[in-house]
Amino acid sequence: MTALFIQVRFLDVIDIFLVAIIFYEIYKLVKGTVAFNIFMGIFMIFIVWLVVKFLKMELLGSILGQLFGVGAIAIIIVFQQEVRRFLLMLGSRYRSNRRFSLENLFSSQFKFASEPSLHEIVDACRQMSENRTGALIVLVRESELQEYVESGEIIDGTITSELIRSIFFKNSPLHDGAMIISLNRIKAARCILPLSQKLEINPVLGLRHRAAIGISEQTDAYVIVVSEETGHISTSSSGDLIENVPIDELFNNLESNYR
Repeated sequence: MTALFIQVRFLDVIDIFLVAIIFYEIYKLVKGTVAFNIFMGIFMIFIVWLVVKFLKMELLGSILGQLFGVGAIAIIIVFQQEVRRFLLMLGSRYRSNRRFSLENLFSSQFKFASEPSLHEIVDACRQMSENRTGALIVLVRESELQEYVESGEIIDGTITSELIRSIFFKNSPLHDGAMIISLNRIKAARCILPLSQKLEINPVLGLRHRAAIGISEQTDAYVIVVSEETGHISTSSSGDLIENVPIDELFNNLESNYR
């Protein structure tokens, strides 16, 4: 007698659940980008391939199977940034869970900014916001961003409000590009950052905001942007941009996201 119901094992439920999580995380990574349309196209072909395999259509199934086999390398190339962000997300979550590791106990004082340094950064942002001086400040966390540091001018200076404001002064030769802060020091200025390819970014926002989103998409950096046109302060982390951050909230955000 033919079975009326398909037997579903507990491992099958876990398998489906894990696949759903993977697809959801990939969806979050590519949502709002040009790569989203490519991802949806590949997903539809994958669904067709599963249907073809279920119907045991040998010829079409073998063609689609070969397509996916050869296309795996092409997919990695096309989704290079997304794959990098996905791996970074996994690594960041792993490291954030190691709260009591020896690395955190002995190296936090060197990796993160001190409270006085954060006050200096906030004070500089407040004055640049009042004077409508454009600024792009990248605060390094776990990712060292050495390749971006080397793209600019090495400073390796103490974090002070005066130094930050002088670097971003409109007549300064270093005011274009980004400032990178790491190891409680101003590492470099006039650094070149990758621009975000998101389609949903407000077209009113300029290159500073796109660069802030771009570097936070590809790394775990926390970024501060001061708009030259409006003087508004924005922050970016994990590819998300928060606009019009009040100056009194900026310090709390820095403490919770950077220290």
